[in-house]
Amino acid sequence: MKRLFERHPLIARWFDRPHRNGTILHGRYEVIEELGMGSYGIAYKGCDHLTGRLVVIKQARRTKGEDGRRLLRREADVLARLRHPQIPRLYDRFVERGQPHLVMEYIDGETVEDRIFKLEAKYTEQEAFRLLKEVLEVVRHVHAFGIVHRDLRIPNIIWRDGTVAIIDFGLACRIGEPVDFRDDDPLEKRLRRKPHPRSDFYALGHFTLFLLYSAYEPISDEEKSWEEELDLSSNARRILRKMLQLDAPYDHVDELIDDVDQLLAEPIRNQAGAL
Repeated sequence: MKRLFERHPLIARWFDRPHRNGTILHGRYEVIEELGMGSYGIAYKGCDHLTGRLVVIKQARRTKGEDGRRLLRREADVLARLRHPQIPRLYDRFVERGQPHLVMEYIDGETVEDRIFKLEAKYTEQEAFRLLKEVLEVVRHVHAFGIVHRDLRIPNIIWRDGTVAIIDFGLACRIGEPVDFRDDDPLEKRLRRKPHPRSDFYALGHFTLFLLYSAYEPISDEEKSWEEELDLSSNARRILRKMLQLDAPYDHVDELIDDVDQLLAEPIRNQAGAL
């Protein structure tokens, strides 16, 4: 049945029955709009009529069965433990129509994805690694609690009032927690989903490449690797190769932050671009 839903997302959506705009949940939370449907949950922007504040409401997808309910409960437990100003706060959890829901802080800002593709922001090497450093400071807090995020992509990093925030802890898990992989899962998915800090560093390696490519101007149609296309310092290249596990990888966030600090202390190279 799960394979059927994976092959036919419209059928899955009908079974999942997302809440309509204007629906009142738990007697106080009004659904304003659907934000998106993920692997295991559906997220909505909402309003808490008791406090007047905007919130994010997330429900488990029915088509994911007990796996979806378990992952939503785990996400709520993770958020309750982490408590950090750059991570959404958990406000509430409840059951509606037999499905668990959680309510968390709505972080208003621009995702890095929107900054690159809608606002056309361009990042120099120094700017890209400065932003990476800010993300890593939050990741250090997460890892200190024995948790890995496992989904650090440009839609899940938000720029708000001059600081970054990390959202969507739906795939977060404990370091070393048993994780099931399918035999046909590609290597990249395995590298992103391993219950080890290296999975977050791998994802942030790709995150940093997105930032760096924002300022890239192709000069030919020939397909080349990022190392051939991007004009990078030797330190930037070395850091990225370790993050992407092309060389001996980082095992601890402090090692990575130390190397990024060293890069940021270097004289600024002659590159154009702006945050």
